[in-house]
Amino acid sequence: MATSLDLQEQEQLDALKAFWKQYGNLITWVLILALGAFAAWNGWNWWQRSQATKAAAMYEELDRAVAAGDVERTSRIFGDLKERYARTVFAQQGAMAAAKLQFEKGQIDAAKASLGWVAANAGEDEYRTMARLSMADLLLQAKQYDEALKQLDDAKAPSFEALVADRRGDVLLAQGKADAARAAYQTAWAAMDPKLDYRRLIEAKLVSLAAPPQAAASAASGAAR
Repeated sequence: MATSLDLQEQEQLDALKAFWKQYGNLITWVLILALGAFAAWNGWNWWQRSQATKAAAMYEELDRAVAAGDVERTSRIFGDLKERYARTVFAQQGAMAAAKLQFEKGQIDAAKASLGWVAANAGEDEYRTMARLSMADLLLQAKQYDEALKQLDDAKAPSFEALVADRRGDVLLAQGKADAARAAYQTAWAAMDPKLDYRRLIEAKLVSLAAPPQAAASAASGAAR
């Protein structure tokens, strides 16, 4: 079995890297929107409790610091938020917001710490999975591929199955495991809601690896007959 990419696969990998350079930010937005929708539902439940009112006010302060790009103030507020209101959804969402800004400002270790806190302390699988997905992305960029895969192994929220499989494909492809990456992307494509534009990104990855999903589906259908 080949242990490295051949020339054709290397060219495909280079094309995929160029694709992600152009469209990578969309992934971040998709994740944030998914988290935001989930957090809004939970936030309403927590809002009914007196502790959450104070936590919400502190989160709003953190949100303003994030909007201003003040990473030091954001980190301080998040520290207070997790110390006083660690069990609220606002602490978990605050950690994700802080991690995003810390990453953008080049504070990678701080971002990992914020994400690690969510993964270890969040009460809901969705938040833990979100944190592990983001952590896997940081580890992928740092070329710590085995650690990235471990994070994905523990990302178990069913609603994020497609995103986890997609990120797994990214890591496997970076390792030079093109066949395994194709399989992961095919899993992601099949699990993703067809109505979401994100599915097109997964399809583009499969096309770049000479495995367009429609062709694969047709082949599978023919074999089943």
